[in-house]
Amino acid sequence: MASDDAELSSITTALDELRQRITLLAERNAGAEDETLAQGLFDVERTLGEALRRLSRLRQSTQA
Repeated sequence: MASDDAELSSITTALDELRQRITLLAERNAGAEDETLAQGLFDVERTLGEALRRLSRLRQSTQA
């Protein structure tokens, strides 16, 4: 459905923007004495990247 694709596109954009913000925050904290926050944020970044790839595959499969 076209409305589903539009919604998935919107979600994808929002997740990508969130991933970029998390990356910046993680990089800012990467040199800190206690890198626990940075490591956790990089984990979240990877998870969001996986979610973005999965959404992309879902969008492609619904367009076929």
